[in-house]
Amino acid sequence: MRRVFLLLLCVPVVVMAASTGFHVLGDIKIGGEGGWDYVTVDSAARRLYVSHATHVVVADLDSGKIVGDIPDTPGVHGVEIVPALNRGFVSNGRSDNVTVFDLKTLQAVGPKVSTGANPDSIKYDQPSGRVFTFNGRSKNATSIDAKTATVAGTVALSGKPEGVVSDGKGKMFVNIEDTNEMVELDTVKLAVTKKYSLSPCEGPSGLAFDPKVRRLFSVCTNRLMAVSDPDAGKVVAPPPIGAGSDGAAFDPGNGYVFSSNGDGTLTVVAQSGAKWDVLENIATERGARTIAVDEKTHKVYLPTAKTAPSQRGARATYLPDTFKVVIVGK
Repeated sequence: MRRVFLLLLCVPVVVMAASTGFHVLGDIKIGGEGGWDYVTVDSAARRLYVSHATHVVVADLDSGKIVGDIPDTPGVHGVEIVPALNRGFVSNGRSDNVTVFDLKTLQAVGPKVSTGANPDSIKYDQPSGRVFTFNGRSKNATSIDAKTATVAGTVALSGKPEGVVSDGKGKMFVNIEDTNEMVELDTVKLAVTKKYSLSPCEGPSGLAFDPKVRRLFSVCTNRLMAVSDPDAGKVVAPPPIGAGSDGAAFDPGNGYVFSSNGDGTLTVVAQSGAKWDVLENIATERGARTIAVDEKTHKVYLPTAKTAPSQRGARATYLPDTFKVVIVGK
């Protein structure tokens, strides 16, 4: 995902159709220094994995306490867990590799696995038994056999990959940020089998999926969520979202689709007949641009930190010990 912080202007509030009852419940304080990217929920084990610059912080979802740390993950983007194998996988963007770790002990297992340049999104595909990293600078995907932690192959992509989801049936879908496209990948054949335009979406990043109705949700830099039908290969609705979104999530328990927006809002979208409507824009905190959902409690987790003053055009830095994860729920 994009690791920059956008300086956002005040924007008009989207008209809300209904109230969800969601609001900020509190936060998990993490502290330390450096940026972040993805956050991952393990609902069954009640763990939260938070990327944080050079390591992964592990928290207990119920107590909010820090319970562990996975070190030596430079430029970490994301964490994927495979409970059936008792293994987790971390994409290390600055060292172009993946850390494999034991889910119980959080200790690294074996050597790191080499990938393409700047591995970003990371996702497990059950039908093929492979973990895929989507590599931003080399514009390809690395396939890793999850059991043996060895590279199974590489797939060239049409541009810079961002958010990715698996349909659990041997297909993966990935946003291509610089061409505004959706790509379908066959995880067994290791081949691109389809691509289609996400217009009017520009700069798609975060991605979510509703497997029941087979709809994809791409959040875009031009403040739209592109709801698309991957089978027909077309966008079916473009509901508005907040500014600076870099994350999307779907909760099958309530049917809500979430867009985490760096402007300090959380947009909630839901299906109504053939339409997709914005239910509410919930105040969170500025910078809270990535997201994960706990499907057991239906709480939403959004990492953020306070930014330090910077010169015009310079990349934002974060104030030490302000990093935390905001919790939103009922």
